[in-house]
Amino acid sequence: MQKRLVNRFSDGSASMRDLLGGKGANLAEMVGLLGPERVPDGFTVTTEACLDYLERGSISKDLIDEIDAAIDRLEQGADRRLGQPAGPLLVSVRSGGRVSMPGMMDTVLNLGLGEQSVEGLARSSGDPRFAWDSYRRLVQMFASVVRAVPGERLEHEIEFVKHASGAVLDTDLTVESLRDLVGRFSRLIETASGRPFPEDPREQLFEAIAAVFASWNGRRAIDYRRIHRIPDEWGTAVNVQAMVFGNLGEDSGSGVAFSRDELTGGPEPSGDWLANAQGEDVVSGSRNALPLSDLAKAMPGVHAELKGILSGLEQHFRDIQDVEFTIERGRLWILQARTAKRPAQASVRFAC
Repeated sequence: MQKRLVNRFSDGSASMRDLLGGKGANLAEMVGLLGPERVPDGFTVTTEACLDYLERGSISKDLIDEIDAAIDRLEQGADRRLGQPAGPLLVSVRSGGRVSMPGMMDTVLNLGLGEQSVEGLARSSGDPRFAWDSYRRLVQMFASVVRAVPGERLEHEIEFVKHASGAVLDTDLTVESLRDLVGRFSRLIETASGRPFPEDPREQLFEAIAAVFASWNGRRAIDYRRIHRIPDEWGTAVNVQAMVFGNLGEDSGSGVAFSRDELTGGPEPSGDWLANAQGEDVVSGSRNALPLSDLAKAMPGVHAELKGILSGLEQHFRDIQDVEFTIERGRLWILQARTAKRPAQASVRFAC
């Protein structure tokens, strides 16, 4: 019987960490615990698929067929399609080994947008700036992560356009400025890699998955494995998840929360968040994040829901949890949970 290389979140569990990676196993466990109304739908391409790719040097036809079938199910559940002209389905692509490991490919968000679907997203959301900001983020991440365009070249283009338009923050950029940035990033991609940015969402997806697999054998990843004695045979999984958006206005946002104070182990949750932002804004430092306590003032109902979920996740996993969340027009979504790194003081207090 042929091994299954793609696993829906709803079909997995925390016990499948070796196959699904830490991130995929925790996503599967969270779907069972919180339900699909709290965890965006998606699927995991297994670590065995990664090892097969590294041996072949390409994605096999069997894996292509399985991913296509998984995308079909995701589209049916969302009642939207990748690349459709009006209100397209967008997905994120994230690596996820058994253990967190520097040197692996970073996240690609908003995958599935193109010149036509970005206009459809603008119409369906009623917010052209949101649509073009999402497209700008995709092309920027694709350039850096998938096509290895140096980050400083991308940042140079952002600063040039901000200076030319009089913008101080990225959030000050207009639709016209964002269009300009997309064009500049696209030209950088073609110049650096010899290939244009792919408009077809299927091409975007398979190229991003291949980049995650290939990053397992990147120089930094190999060095890290040698130092920490991580076997080369583990491989990495890939998580493909339906996008939810924190950059849809002031009733939306993204953040990182700990189920208790990660420094002291005290019982009160801690973390950072930003209104009208995607997760990358919070961790990149491009904007000054706000303490989680400010969420209680801005969106008290969401803050109360989040506290309840954090407590439930900590009890379930029996450890302090590090959680990524997104608020989309007042609705709370949980994107990831993992055991939090913390100093000895917090560990002792939590244990007590």
